[in-house]
Amino acid sequence: MLDRSQFGVETLDSMLGGGLVAGSANIVEGAPGTGKTTLGMQFIVNGIEKYHEPGLIVTFEEFPSQYYHDALNFGWDLKKYEEKGMLKIIFTNPDVVLDEIDEMGGKIESLIDELGIKRCLIDSLTHFEYEVDDENELREMEFDFISSLKRESLTSILLRENNNLLGQTSSLSQAPFIADSYIILRYVEIESAVSKAMLILKMRGSQHAKDIRRFQITEGGFEISEKFIGQDGILSGSPMPSAADAFMKAFVKAG
Repeated sequence: MLDRSQFGVETLDSMLGGGLVAGSANIVEGAPGTGKTTLGMQFIVNGIEKYHEPGLIVTFEEFPSQYYHDALNFGWDLKKYEEKGMLKIIFTNPDVVLDEIDEMGGKIESLIDELGIKRCLIDSLTHFEYEVDDENELREMEFDFISSLKRESLTSILLRENNNLLGQTSSLSQAPFIADSYIILRYVEIESAVSKAMLILKMRGSQHAKDIRRFQITEGGFEISEKFIGQDGILSGSPMPSAADAFMKAFVKAG
């Protein structure tokens, strides 16, 4: 049986077949405001609180002070975890972290060993795309980085921006193909109202739910609710009634 690293969000862990595979690299992609960072923090915080697994947050865009502030909105005291030696937040840039994590016996490896870190949040993988403009070079960079995280036996969440608010966008990144799982967060508009949708697009080596779920962010973090039913094209940003649903409406109306 596979070892699992649970989010501590019951519905999501069930969708993942019991949680993320321990030691795996997992992408969470979404547009600004969909809750990527919140989900990543919840994975780290619940790892500490519920499963006694120390965590590491590596951020390329937010100072630690911003993380402290945002986390307190959910009742998560990151400073307290750092003081207890259960968490470390590092603000750096992709070039530095690539050099340090690839260096045997380097600062990050020493930190992982010293604190016994099991979980890692990278915010965000998109910054690697700013470093190079060659697809092959970017793929090699992403592969090396993800391999380094897995070499340290970390269960990692790698956030990835999608700046298209509704639907897909193009990118040179090959990270979704390299990673072990790929979770998508999307805004969807249905009948002039905007909701948020989640899909586990892939999960290597494990069964997982294939349906698209509604979710919302509450004062306690992620709350995942019912499936989207009767709509096709949810992730395209242009959902429409499914063929079966349209048939039933037409049939009922005609009757």
